[in-house]
Amino acid sequence: MPKTIYVLNGPNLNLLGQREPDIYGRETLSDIEASCRQLCDAESVDLVFRQSNSEGDLVDWIQQARTEAAGIVINPAAYTHTSIAILDALSACEMPVIEVHLSNIHKREAFRHHSHVSSRADAVIAGCGAQGYEFALLRIFELISS
Repeated sequence: MPKTIYVLNGPNLNLLGQREPDIYGRETLSDIEASCRQLCDAESVDLVFRQSNSEGDLVDWIQQARTEAAGIVINPAAYTHTSIAILDALSACEMPVIEVHLSNIHKREAFRHHSHVSSRADAVIAGCGAQGYEFALLRIFELISS
């Protein structure tokens, strides 16, 4: 199995550091990518780090990961609550999947409390800010090494 991890990010995450920093933090997506790369480099794991505002792109990348990756970390952002297509794509993957949210979606508006992705995820990390990505990668490393 390849030692590559896909970290996929959904809509509006390209605005991190600018959009509602009191909720999502001041770190940018580039900052998060840099910390993820550092962790992956230390483990000799390749990283594919992507963001799109398009649901179709995310589905395509999940399908690509089926043959190229050992695991997926995904922050589907608003698609968490709406996308059966992303759930179906993840369900077709036979690898660890970790769902990440910067904010605690369960402390927010009621429509954010349900995640379609969680039913497929091996773990869900919410409310840890950018550090949640690090936690997710550490867990993926454990899962792919066992």
